[in-house]
Amino acid sequence: MGVYVAVGNEPFLKSYNNSFLNITFPALQNIQNALNEAGLGDRVKATVPLNADVYLSPENNPYPSSGIFRPDISGLMTQMVQFLSKNGAPFTVNIYPFLSLYGHDDFPLNYAFFDGVDNPINDNGILYTNVFDANFDTLVAALKSVGFGDLPILVGEVGWPTEGDKNANVGLALRFYNGLLPRLAGNRGTPRRPGHIEVYLFGLIDEDAKSIAPGNFERHWGIFRYDGQPKFPMDLSGQNQEKYLIGAQNVKYLAPRWCMFNPNAKDLTNLPDNINYACTFGDCTALGYGSSCNNLDANGNASYAFNMYFQVQNQNPMACNFQGLAKITTDNISTPTCNFIVQIVGSSASSLIPSLVAILFVSLFMILFW
Repeated sequence: MGVYVAVGNEPFLKSYNNSFLNITFPALQNIQNALNEAGLGDRVKATVPLNADVYLSPENNPYPSSGIFRPDISGLMTQMVQFLSKNGAPFTVNIYPFLSLYGHDDFPLNYAFFDGVDNPINDNGILYTNVFDANFDTLVAALKSVGFGDLPILVGEVGWPTEGDKNANVGLALRFYNGLLPRLAGNRGTPRRPGHIEVYLFGLIDEDAKSIAPGNFERHWGIFRYDGQPKFPMDLSGQNQEKYLIGAQNVKYLAPRWCMFNPNAKDLTNLPDNINYACTFGDCTALGYGSSCNNLDANGNASYAFNMYFQVQNQNPMACNFQGLAKITTDNISTPTCNFIVQIVGSSASSLIPSLVAILFVSLFMILFW
């Protein structure tokens, strides 16, 4: 395991319209040079976490062995790779098989996982049964195309979300990790880069205020829920050693109270505006298409939105009014598929210490294990 300084995060995404094209490489140089001058360069390496869209397989030869860097940034990528190699730093890439599946209904579902496909991709005799290997080896080929085929590769992020899309759920997330972790533990690597791969899971806990511009799933990458409890029984060892995730201990919750739509409300004229307001300051992504709360009726949707706002406001009674459209209840209004949360106590730092200790311990274990 190395020690790294991340310079930016996925700065060359096409959606950024070249905003960081001219400043990322100089920043990388400055930071690594500063580390070198401070006498830390042998132990600490600067690297740029990049999205997998910085390389590709040409349309006329869509196989990993034909991988090249994106033509519009090929020169820049070559310079960065040369600098990384000179300083003994790895190429860092974030690989998300879920994103290959997201929004592409023709993408074969099983190819996103590690438990086999009916029709592997045959690349000059090398059979690819999952998109993670194919993606990684496309990068290996791209590095080779600029003369650095042996440059170390670090996977800075890999994971599977559990909410916010029809393919973002606990079942598929567990399927993904149950395939990924044994491969990492077994040091299998990929066809073109066998052996150990340094990999970091993304992420540890959900982020309910994160931008959802890429999709509602962005807030739900965590292997832990908002309250530090595991979402699924994931064996971190990958070797059937039953080293399962351990939830945060002694978590304190607010009172068992929920905010719901008031069925006695007469004037519903402002209901849409109030729901929009609640969802602006609370996380309503579970209501989206394919998500766990997508099957609620209109009143249920309003209740979910109102409750999320009410909990974010630490159950302030004034936060459950919405012009008479909402009321507080002590009856749990969750459904078999949709959880109406109760917020954790967060008024003092001491109440969060048990949760943070447990989460940091798991994070440290994951880093040390790989």
